[in-house]
Amino acid sequence: MDYTRIEKLREKLKSMRPLNPTELKRLREEFMVENTYDSNAIEGNTLTLRETAMIIKEGITIAEKPVREHLDAIGHKDAFEHMVYLADKNEPLTERAIKELHSLVLMADALNKGAYRRIPVTILGAAHTPPQPYLVPVQMEALIADYGGMKKNTHIIEAVAEFHLRFEGIHPFIDGNGRTGRIILNLELIKAGLLPINIKFRDKNKYYDSFDSYYADGRAPDRLAELISAYETDELLKHISILEQKI
Repeated sequence: MDYTRIEKLREKLKSMRPLNPTELKRLREEFMVENTYDSNAIEGNTLTLRETAMIIKEGITIAEKPVREHLDAIGHKDAFEHMVYLADKNEPLTERAIKELHSLVLMADALNKGAYRRIPVTILGAAHTPPQPYLVPVQMEALIADYGGMKKNTHIIEAVAEFHLRFEGIHPFIDGNGRTGRIILNLELIKAGLLPINIKFRDKNKYYDSFDSYYADGRAPDRLAELISAYETDELLKHISILEQKI
């Protein structure tokens, strides 16, 4: 794939006068709410965008919605904020960092948060069966080791796409893999000087198709890389437009 446009947009954004802390905080909060809604909706959470915002920003309880869905929203918000903290410190991606993020995503499950699964699982309708539980630590260690090479040998978007596809294929946790994986994806994009992306609920089928393509067609991450690239381009253009209006 050709990432020339993204690189040009990244350089243009980098050269522009940045937002002040208050403006940046406002944009990040708006993005975080939308990202929490879409990421949870992909996993079956029924909260609307408005309800998600009310829970996260105002602490309001939605009477007709389950407590678990409220905790999903709060947990994702906390994981997103921790991800930004890790990105700002340029922390390396480690198993410890991944487990920390998962602990926040799965805050409602004290027994399983931050712990690799101990039972075999299947992903209904998927073209791939996750490894047996005893292989999870081994494959996670290998994935993180391989990721260093991916970043050296390919564009960061291809590297994060392949990492994400392999991470979800390992399915290291009993629950919360998708949400945690998408948080990790954004952690790595921000560390690389790009913007976080929000995979929309409306693109759920395209997103899932990228997994089928990867595991059925020779493990090429192209489909997911294309999806990430499109979202990244949109985010860069949006931020550049905002900064140009301030001039």
